[in-house]
Amino acid sequence: MAGACALATSAAQADVSSLQGRFTTDDAQGYYAYHAVPTNIRSLAQFRFRVAVAWRRVLGRRSQKSHVNWKRMTRIADEWLPQPRILHPWPEKRFAVKHPRWEPSA
Repeated sequence: MAGACALATSAAQADVSSLQGRFTTDDAQGYYAYHAVPTNIRSLAQFRFRVAVAWRRVLGRRSQKSHVNWKRMTRIADEWLPQPRILHPWPEKRFAVKHPRWEPSA
């Protein structure tokens, strides 16, 4: 009976981690969608790292015995946190598309 209880607890913890992972993924993607402008890749990478640090701290508080080591946290972060990438073009490209400098009828 103790094995079944441990198995249920393990499944519940995995489910909570999955829920946290989905929430964290959505949060990171929203942050990237707004801040992913050219020359901002270092800030996006720093954001991803800080989220992983905070998440590791939270996961470590779930148990008095074990803490999440960085090898495991790297696997979790790689699974759930998207890698940062630039999503928006340079301003002059964006501006040129919306407001061409030439007039076709002139």
